[in-house]
Amino acid sequence: MRARQKATESGRSSKESDMVEISSGNVFADLGFEDSEERLLKAKLASKIAQLIEQKGWTQAQIAAQTGLEQSEVSRLLSGPLSNFRADDLFGALNRICSWRNREHGNNDATG
Repeated sequence: MRARQKATESGRSSKESDMVEISSGNVFADLGFEDSEERLLKAKLASKIAQLIEQKGWTQAQIAAQTGLEQSEVSRLLSGPLSNFRADDLFGALNRICSWRNREHGNNDATG
C-alpha cells in the first residue's frame, strides 16, 4: 500500500503538486510492473555483483572467466538492463564470484 505525504519544505504551500508518494520499497511495484519481485531480485543481485567487482578491482574479463559468462554479458550486467538475465543465472554467478573470492583469501567458508 502506498501512502501520500505533503512536502513541507521551508514555507512552501501545501498544494496537490507538492505531494510526494512514499515508496513501497520496490520501485518496480511502484511503477506497476507485473514481475516486480523478480525485477527487484535481479537488480539486487546485479548490484551485489557490481559492488564485489568494484571493491576487489576485478576486470570484466576476470569475472567472465570465473562465472562462465561472456565478457559482453558481464558488461551488460553492469550497465543494465537485466531483462536478458534470469535471477537464477545471476544468483549462480554471484555464488561463483564469492567462491572465487574465498579461494583467493584461503577461506573455504561459503559465507566469508
